[in-house]
Amino acid sequence: MNRTKARFCVLIMSCFLVSVNAAAQAPPKGATKSPAKAAPKSPLDDAMRAMFGLHEFQQAVISPDGTQVAWVESLLGPGGAPSSDSAIYVAKLSAPDAAKRISAGDGKVAHEEHDVAWSPDSKQLAFLSDAAKPGQLDLYVNSANQEIGVPGGEAHAKRAGTAKTRTQPGADSGAKRLTKLTGFLASPGWSPDGKTIALLFTENATRAAGPLVAETPDEGVVSDAYFEQRLTLVDAATARMRQISPADTYVYEFDWAPDSRRLVVTSAHGNGDDNWYIASLSTIEADSGDMHALVDKPGMQIAMPKWSPDGKTIALIGGLMSDEPIPGGDIYTVPTSGGAMLNQSPTINWTATSISWLPGSHSVLAAGIASGQAFIAPYSLVRTVEAAWTGAETIAPGPFVPYVSLARDGKRSAVVRQSFAQPPEVWAGAVGDWKQITHRNAELKAAWGEAKSLHWKTSIGDVQGWLIYPRDFDPSKKYPLVVRVHGGPAWAVTPEWPTRWDYAMALPSQGYFVLEPNPRGSYGQGEKFTRANVKDFGGGDFLDIMAGVDQAIKSAPIDANRLGITGWSYGGYMTMWGVTQTNRFRAAVSGAGLSDWLSYTGENKIDQWMIPYFGATVYDDPVVYAKSEPMKYIKQAKTPTLVVVGDSDGECPPPQSYEFWHALKTLGVPTEFVIYPKEGHLFADPAHSRDVIERATEWFDKYLAPTR
Repeated sequence: MNRTKARFCVLIMSCFLVSVNAAAQAPPKGATKSPAKAAPKSPLDDAMRAMFGLHEFQQAVISPDGTQVAWVESLLGPGGAPSSDSAIYVAKLSAPDAAKRISAGDGKVAHEEHDVAWSPDSKQLAFLSDAAKPGQLDLYVNSANQEIGVPGGEAHAKRAGTAKTRTQPGADSGAKRLTKLTGFLASPGWSPDGKTIALLFTENATRAAGPLVAETPDEGVVSDAYFEQRLTLVDAATARMRQISPADTYVYEFDWAPDSRRLVVTSAHGNGDDNWYIASLSTIEADSGDMHALVDKPGMQIAMPKWSPDGKTIALIGGLMSDEPIPGGDIYTVPTSGGAMLNQSPTINWTATSISWLPGSHSVLAAGIASGQAFIAPYSLVRTVEAAWTGAETIAPGPFVPYVSLARDGKRSAVVRQSFAQPPEVWAGAVGDWKQITHRNAELKAAWGEAKSLHWKTSIGDVQGWLIYPRDFDPSKKYPLVVRVHGGPAWAVTPEWPTRWDYAMALPSQGYFVLEPNPRGSYGQGEKFTRANVKDFGGGDFLDIMAGVDQAIKSAPIDANRLGITGWSYGGYMTMWGVTQTNRFRAAVSGAGLSDWLSYTGENKIDQWMIPYFGATVYDDPVVYAKSEPMKYIKQAKTPTLVVVGDSDGECPPPQSYEFWHALKTLGVPTEFVIYPKEGHLFADPAHSRDVIERATEWFDKYLAPTR
């Protein structure tokens, strides 16, 4: 089963902007700009071009026989702007430049096409496309040898950055449409016998799955109504479709048994967005749909179940995690005949983020994060690491966690490689000895300076982070520093090319250092480190962040009197928390933050994640929450703070930002509040992402006066 659903949870839409200012209501940026005169190019324009002109890769999948690689990449619209369209390509590892475009369309119109799955014989590709009806995905199957033209011909190819890939026009895609459904589809996966394709289907869904997208507004009598994502089987020959999981159960992930008769699933009853944090592990019979619980209450978040080649064991990842697209933790196994979960990696000092079985059923190939860097390790279930690859880069499809696609032989693989200095591209070949397949982003240039890995000591031990230097760095000058705290909190900053959501990475083009710390609670130093902020939000993690600031000041020419802080989600919370705990920061930008745990519990759409972190609900133990509550200390805040949020954010709802902004305004602290309509936790509209970058940069410029 592939893991690309999250990359397509966001739908591009056109909408207006609402801005609330502490002094007065301001018009949206660009609302009164005349197109008659273009502004001169600036370093910020260079940063925008590098972040917005990026071809993102949502998936790179090697064929089971290890001879071909398929990938999904975003397409750029007119003028090189990001669009919601995506394309599927296939190339032989022996001839990577002769890539073929696979599509359900005729090659004349771009579509949303993604979620690629190879057939076991490596001859066909299953994928999702909205070619039949824009906005409605369906399941298609196409020969891996079929090719069509690039939409719009050579002009489109050059605009999309595909000039290095040879394609030939074709009149017909040859794709076979297997479904005609209404709702949301995700993650097709072939049965080992090649007869059936499983996928996740949310019938009549009003939006894409997942808590990162814009929530549907409540109206009328509010109840716990929700749409269940069900496991659905489609016969590859006849297109006969069956929903086999129960109607009251939300299925998150699945994997086929080697005999094609059963599947293993992670699932939960009720609200799918919320109950991901308490999902159970079960098997389900392909013929009857009967479910059998393997682990009913894991006592932790679980993800990525994988059936062993001999059919006797399920391997999975378990730990204290965050959102569904960013799993991480230890490697566990469960006997398929029943039994307890066994931690196979209790002493590791890294975080596993994806796993695949190697031939023989005795080892898995783990990809993950180690001290802020990506790694791949064949990990034996007798707890010895046979070999390892690690690099100061990220091997991830999109801005999520490291992931590797492995061929049947356990030797050849496909990854998306990227770093702070190199934009993402698809690579394939022997693990750790990959050859570059694509050159889609070859023309992009970094608009930021060198990135250095910093290490410092606190009460938790070693802490790591990344210090991004200003572009055109001059060691004789002093520069301001902005701390960007990552989301999660169970996540990590790894070296990756910034996207349009990484608004803080525009700052080095403007003469700033940016510090991206991985404090306790992050991935990358073992599960004990990830759990170290349990019942201690704003305690040890904030200590780690501030110690990182001090280390950065010792390591580089940073002006200690010009410090800023920013972040999104948990990073937005930590920004709100930070300005109530210290006056060292002269400016702050809080994105989708959280200010009051009691009101947050009553406002958000996902509250199950809080219990593993705090040990109880806020109603049962208000004290443990109160000690980590920014609003409790709001009168200590003096830092000018820009607050931004989407109006349909279900993870960190707008009232949390309202509370914080209103308090700052009342207390006379300079502040501005911007609400972006029809946006969820992860913004969909590129214009809104651009506006966040511009506003954040202007805010820091106003109060930190950067060196240029």
